[in-house]
Amino acid sequence: MSLSRLKRLALIVPLALASAGLGACSFQPVYSGALAENPQLQLAYAAPKTRLEQIVYQELSFRLGKTTSPTAPLVSVTVSASDAEPYLSATANPNKPREMTVSATLTITPRDGVDSKPITITRVAKAQHTRSGQVLADESAIIEAQERAARSVAESLRLAILAALAKG
Repeated sequence: MSLSRLKRLALIVPLALASAGLGACSFQPVYSGALAENPQLQLAYAAPKTRLEQIVYQELSFRLGKTTSPTAPLVSVTVSASDAEPYLSATANPNKPREMTVSATLTITPRDGVDSKPITITRVAKAQHTRSGQVLADESAIIEAQERAARSVAESLRLAILAALAKG
């Protein structure tokens, strides 16, 4: 056998083995079972009190659907944000790395008259930003980091809602 054939064989064999290994795996889509029949969930959302809550509600209603039915489960979210300087190094550089943490607690309250317990889910997301000492730039960076973390926490909540409702 020539050297080029051995090289080609050395590339093909691992790919064939990886393909066979992946072929044995089974993938289940997020929307399976009862969720596959109606991927848009019938949820009602409480009114937002802050901009970050509004972002979370918008993301959830866009991804999961929304209804105005008085018997639909009510989703309420409380969102808080905190800014920290997680790095302890002293530097003369005016640009200071910061970390925004957004915490969200979501409660799904059944309103169909059945004695069901509410589902409570808490998630946290972080986003980095930099403070430079310029007031307008700092404020813009803080707002952008809060919104980025709020969108991230909304996605995490969406997946947790799907998991909770898939369990039943």
